[in-house]
Amino acid sequence: MARKKRKTTDLVELLENRYFTTPKSRAALSEAQSTADVARQLYAIRIEAGLTQRELAERIGTQHTVISRIEDDDYEGHSLSMLRRVANALGKRVEIRFVNDLDSEAG
Repeated sequence: MARKKRKTTDLVELLENRYFTTPKSRAALSEAQSTADVARQLYAIRIEAGLTQRELAERIGTQHTVISRIEDDDYEGHSLSMLRRVANALGKRVEIRFVNDLDSEAG
């Protein structure tokens, strides 16, 4: 007997069920979530330090537009060296972790 799908009103779940049904689309979503997470973290630590984008840029020897770009959710060009420069200027360090891919575990 087939199980009846439960109905949901969770918008994120509805969108995922509608648009992210293939491994390729789920991978794209995961990538977008990762880049957005990096951008949000960069923004948060800069604000926590009480710095403007311009002030942070001066500390690391770059333009404020670079800081604006790396804090953009859609920016995909984060380099490890730039992340380290930002982290160092804010008294932080960059930590990278490798975690299991949920799609790979299911197989």
